Amino acid sequence: MEKIAANPLPPVTLRRCFIAFFRKQWPRYLFLAAIGFLVRLPAVQGPPIWDDIFLTRDNPFIKSPLLALEAFRHYLFLDSYGGHYRPVQNLSYMVDYFFWDADAAGFHLGNIFLHVAAGLVLYRLITVLFRNGNGLWNNADQHSVNARLTAAFLISGLWMVHPVHSAAIDYISGRADSLAFLFSAAAWLLVLRGRVAESPWLKTTLYSAAILSAVLALCSREIACIWIFIFLVHTLAFAADIRKKTKVASVICCALVLGAYAELRRLPPVRADQPFIEDWSGSVRASLMLRALGDYGRLMVFPANLHMERTIFDPDNYRDRASWRRSAELEYLSISGLIVLAAFIYGCARPGNGRRLRILGAIWFFAAYLPISNIVQLNATVAEHWLYLPSVGFLIFLAGCALDLPHRFRGGLAATALFAMIALSLRSAIRSSDWSDQERFYKCTLAAGGTSSRVGVNLAQIYADRGEYEVAEKMLRHILEINPDYPIARNNLASVLAHEGKKAESESLLSRGVEEARQSTTRFPRSWIAALNLAAMRSRANDDSGAIAILERARDDHPWAWELVSRESELVRRTQGPGPALHLVENYVHENWWHHAAWLAEGRLYAESNDVAQATRALRYAASLDIHDVCALNLLAQISLREGRLDAALAAQRRAVGREPDQPRQYLMLAEILDKMGRATEAQKARDKVARLRAMAASQRIAAN
Repeated sequence: MEKIAANPLPPVTLRRCFIAFFRKQWPRYLFLAAIGFLVRLPAVQGPPIWDDIFLTRDNPFIKSPLLALEAFRHYLFLDSYGGHYRPVQNLSYMVDYFFWDADAAGFHLGNIFLHVAAGLVLYRLITVLFRNGNGLWNNADQHSVNARLTAAFLISGLWMVHPVHSAAIDYISGRADSLAFLFSAAAWLLVLRGRVAESPWLKTTLYSAAILSAVLALCSREIACIWIFIFLVHTLAFAADIRKKTKVASVICCALVLGAYAELRRLPPVRADQPFIEDWSGSVRASLMLRALGDYGRLMVFPANLHMERTIFDPDNYRDRASWRRSAELEYLSISGLIVLAAFIYGCARPGNGRRLRILGAIWFFAAYLPISNIVQLNATVAEHWLYLPSVGFLIFLAGCALDLPHRFRGGLAATALFAMIALSLRSAIRSSDWSDQERFYKCTLAAGGTSSRVGVNLAQIYADRGEYEVAEKMLRHILEINPDYPIARNNLASVLAHEGKKAESESLLSRGVEEARQSTTRFPRSWIAALNLAAMRSRANDDSGAIAILERARDDHPWAWELVSRESELVRRTQGPGPALHLVENYVHENWWHHAAWLAEGRLYAESNDVAQATRALRYAASLDIHDVCALNLLAQISLREGRLDAALAAQRRAVGREPDQPRQYLMLAEILDKMGRATEAQKARDKVARLRAMAASQRIAAN
């Protein structure tokens, strides 16, 4: 009898194993998380840069969980005219501060984790939107489904590693983009899950969580409003499988979310100072919109020239040959913008299976682009991190174009996309390394074309901090030649001149800065620093009364600036005693109950006035407003020890040891208290701990050398 030959099994190859592995979802999530995390690691070692110094070190609202609700009553920056209402960003810094204290590496890791989480949620969202078409395709065959899932993976991967997002991830202050993205995408996902939930209880829970997530997104960054618009466009125009009643309910819920956000924005006090508005004509704004579109399109396709402080506007164009060349480059961007616009219009008009996907991508991109297109004035004409949301629409549009190509090209397109992912990852790693050192960051920014005054001032300050005053002076004078009204450059130059012994010119610059501070406040934040520096100069010249008069005038204009109150109160304490100084600090504390440094100063002044009860009250409150502060606890321990309340002194000092377990001085103070209590054995253990810590520090210094 003839044997029937069995069908041979296909040979097992590495390619087949790879394809089978990545057909599952969890390897894709793992791959996206790993690549998104690894390419950003070079920035982790970087120090705080620019606004990071305030937001992660000097920010009073991140230092205690007691201030979680108070963060909703203030703008992100206390001394800026910009109305950035982002309390959730402060809450995220509060979490980092709780675990990492002021270690910048912890904040950098927080940024990376948030970005990776946003990328994974984006992948899940696009997967759900693409899986069954959701009105984006008419073709539902298996090949089309696989192509959609592959497209979702590639879009998310390219977005995850794109180097244009560096300023939103490597820059700690750029975290608002990731937070708004994460909460907005999560809210959309929760709504989609709630629509298919069968249990009324589960449906209500999911919808409630979606509303909360949307409010958190809006309180992270204003761009979340665009997310709501995109969600409504998809719900009303693309999601054909839901009922009219559901669509109406979606519109009502979105209106309620926006209403709740509008009410929250009314919590911060109204600012008297209004931002400076450029008087640009309609033609200028139209030109800037095209240039911005061209610049953004170029960055998405070829991100070779990345830097902070980008600009597409130069008021000095056409004055000389060099400015003509710069103008030609900007007009090249206008032409590029027209090409990008024409490509989107053609892609949306061209029929095909991916047309609706291209339309969704175009709507997504331009909805997020218009607010940053210079149609209204922002704090810059272009910024790389503003592409964080529009870039998703750009990639979706490209995916819609690819899906209309013949099947035989799709394998090659997928391979090209994977190659682009690898190339972009390498570029992102290189870009992230620019943030690892302040001097390197500013030099790279200048080399790449970021010629703003802020960059030059910050680099000059680095030289000044190193004692290279001649280099710093030369840079600052050059900046003032270009921008003579820039107060920060003038103040820094005055400081450099004072270190060089040129006190007359230094005082003249500071006096000018004090006179112009009121006018420059609408254009430049922290203009009161000139008064602070001039007062310090007068004080060093033994003119304390003149210094106090300068600070009083500045405080009238800037009553919320604690630095002015702190310096004035110290001068008053030195010349008039703690009583009048205490009056100044008490007034500030009354208006700003959340300010840790003010409570600490009040406690010290009460202690100097021998008011133990009030000093103890103020210092305890100060200790609660900063979970890593030890100054207030040390003072409490000293006051209690002096009063003979040894148990209270021991309790306060043990809390200080818990907050600074690696500092020998805390154990020395603890040993002193234990000796007073007659607990010699425990005191000796504390001293032994001091010896071990000092030995460890010595060995680390030897290893470092």
